[in-house]
Amino acid sequence: MSLGTLDRTPPPIFKQGQSALSKLILFSALALFLMVADSRFKVTQPLRAVLATALYPVQWLALQPVRIGQTVGDYFITARQAQTQSEAAQHMLATQAIRSSQVEQLTLENSRLRKLLDLRDQLKLDSVAAEVLYDAADPYTRKVIIGKGMSQGIVLGSPVIDEFGVLGQVTLVHPLVSEVTLIIDRDLAIPVLNVRTGVRSLAFGDAAGGGGLELRFMGSNTDVQQGDLLTTSGVDGVYPPGLPVARIDSIERRAESTFARIHCLPLALVSGARHVMVLQPQSAQIPPRPPDAETITPSKKGGRS
Repeated sequence: MSLGTLDRTPPPIFKQGQSALSKLILFSALALFLMVADSRFKVTQPLRAVLATALYPVQWLALQPVRIGQTVGDYFITARQAQTQSEAAQHMLATQAIRSSQVEQLTLENSRLRKLLDLRDQLKLDSVAAEVLYDAADPYTRKVIIGKGMSQGIVLGSPVIDEFGVLGQVTLVHPLVSEVTLIIDRDLAIPVLNVRTGVRSLAFGDAAGGGGLELRFMGSNTDVQQGDLLTTSGVDGVYPPGLPVARIDSIERRAESTFARIHCLPLALVSGARHVMVLQPQSAQIPPRPPDAETITPSKKGGRS
């Protein structure tokens, strides 16, 4: 048989129907039509609703092992956290008991020394509890709004603290709410005392907006160390002495400058405080200054009557 007489067509079992290119064009056009029809006329929305309803039991069954695993994991994590928090609370309770006994002893000694030196007693602080409502709308300042105002006895300049330390100062008072400027605001300054060395200084809000404090005008040879505790010095007539403010985080001593760059981290929850205490300014409790004594001018002798 000659080669020209061979049948080159595939047998019926291998026939593929339409070509692959024809199928590609057909299904592409169909997909494009369905997308346009769905975006314009929502023709597939009922079909999607039916399919979602029919597949929901399958999805629910498929998710059950995952949910069971998450529940078991959360149980063990919660139990571990509860145990850790219980141990931390017991340790803190024991520490506070020791500190309480020391504070009582120191208070007694302080009272005896004041009586011995004939010094006036320390001022008693009046406070008002308040709740932080929201942050101020100005993005260039660090201020919060609290839910107590003039009608609750809040006055301008009152110091505000939370359970960890000084949070800020009241800078605007309304009848029912007040505005508190946080200590990390660049326009607020607070007199502080280094507990370790007894050196007084001023802590300003970080001008770079990093959420910290900086000690300015401190010489490069000043005795400061990382981790030093800063408390209020009480010399400004606003903040009572001894309130925790911040801890020194980093010290940069620059040779070209006579001042060191000292960065501090605030102890108060400046970004997450919820409940605060508003203290009465210290100046409001200080007795008024006595009037100046009249100067007695001696009479001249030998004057005419």
